[in-house]
Amino acid sequence: MATVDLRHELLCSICMDIYTDPVTLRCGHNFCRDCIDGVPDTDGGYGEYSCPECRATFQKWPPLQKNITLCNVVENFLSTQPHQEMITGICCTYCVDYPVSAVKSCLHCEASLCEKHLKVHIKISADHVLTDPSTSLKTRKCSLHRKILEYYCTKDGACICVFCRSVGKHRGHRVEMLDEASEKKKERLRNVLQKLITKRKKTEERVQSLEERRRKAQEKAAGEAERVTALFIDIRRWVDDLEKEVLSEISRREEQVSLSLSDVIQKLELKKDELSRNMRYIEELCNMTDPLTVLQDPNICALCHPEEEGGDEDTGEHDGGDRGAELISHISHTLSDMIRDINVIFYGEGPADILLDVNTADNNLLISDDLKTATWTEITQNRPETAERFQYNQVMSGRRFTSGRHYWDVEISRSELWRVGMCYPSIIRRGRQSYIGDNNKSWCLYGGMVRNNRYSVIHDSEVILFPHQISSDRFRICLDYEAGQLSFYELCDPIRHLHTFTAAFSEPLHAALYVCGGSIKILGSS
Repeated sequence: MATVDLRHELLCSICMDIYTDPVTLRCGHNFCRDCIDGVPDTDGGYGEYSCPECRATFQKWPPLQKNITLCNVVENFLSTQPHQEMITGICCTYCVDYPVSAVKSCLHCEASLCEKHLKVHIKISADHVLTDPSTSLKTRKCSLHRKILEYYCTKDGACICVFCRSVGKHRGHRVEMLDEASEKKKERLRNVLQKLITKRKKTEERVQSLEERRRKAQEKAAGEAERVTALFIDIRRWVDDLEKEVLSEISRREEQVSLSLSDVIQKLELKKDELSRNMRYIEELCNMTDPLTVLQDPNICALCHPEEEGGDEDTGEHDGGDRGAELISHISHTLSDMIRDINVIFYGEGPADILLDVNTADNNLLISDDLKTATWTEITQNRPETAERFQYNQVMSGRRFTSGRHYWDVEISRSELWRVGMCYPSIIRRGRQSYIGDNNKSWCLYGGMVRNNRYSVIHDSEVILFPHQISSDRFRICLDYEAGQLSFYELCDPIRHLHTFTAAFSEPLHAALYVCGGSIKILGSS
């Protein structure tokens, strides 16, 4: 009891805890320094203060002196009570002398018990319900009947006591014991947890997939940057070499023309001197007074009948004019081809997603399940005849393009005749002029085995035949809607530009195919 009394004497009357840095007022009462510093004046701010313990008043707050003796007593007391700092959590309700950590709480008694009091409690009240230490024991009892919650009403989703079940509003409802209901709920939660784990795994796999795509995109960008850098290095080298070649050719021609002109000038200077001598001789004859001398001069005949003048000396001025124009034209075409090749590299992030529209397909075209391949067949597909269906071996895409830059690739397989290109949705679907390229609403690349690998492009029935043969069976169609350009490329190594149509597009554009024999496949991303 002496320990309890000493502890009581060491409590600050403001914070009700053991003194911390104790100070003493003139009235003799002690307080924690921080506690007494926070006490306001008692007359509303006019400077009168009072002791919180005895109410002794002071006109002004006296200087606070540290109580050294009391401070030492507090330190000694705390040093003899090491368990005080070890107590954590909930304290035993029955340990009034000094706090002791509780190990259990009794729901019936609404009390927390240490090891010592728990042993006694078990002997006396063995049927009481014990739980982990808790400060909210009242929540584990029925608020209406003050009985322990023992059941779970499945209809109302509430924890109830025995009276709620037998005579209360939950009477007749299906109930379960708390442990049984808890296990069922835990099972449902485990199922939810498993689903969440599966979803998280899929999400992680998706993240990994996207990170892999990002890595590949970065590698692809780095590869393209390397290709472009090498391409422009070659362009600069080619331009430098071409500049040196052209300048050398210009210098050679200038030297050639200069030498030729120097020779002509020398001849003309000699002729001029001769003419000057003749002029002076004739002037002398004209000034003579003796007619016999004039008439009998042997040189008069030669002077009066000079030899016919030859044509203008060839100065070589025509040489190089046509050659210069040819060089400029060659440079222009070469640069244009390079620019087209560069445009192909940067024509978009990837090929456009083209799917064929079965509703437009002719009945002699078999469309694959993935809507990527059109195959000619002799077996009629018996599709309904509609206004949008083509009559002759053609099909167009469901997707349309109204802006931007796009490209798509095709592969031709064993086709006798084929056409690939783009068309307006207003293209006619019946008759000879419904073929893509044979009207002003479509543009196409035309080829096939029966044409001996001779290829052409067609628009509005105007055919442009390529002078060279094509060996590849893969082609790229590039659209720049705003620029009004539709370009065709042969997918060889390196890629080769075939032709570019220029038009002011006035309608949306659809991809379009014609195939007679064999098949045409729209290729996906590489």
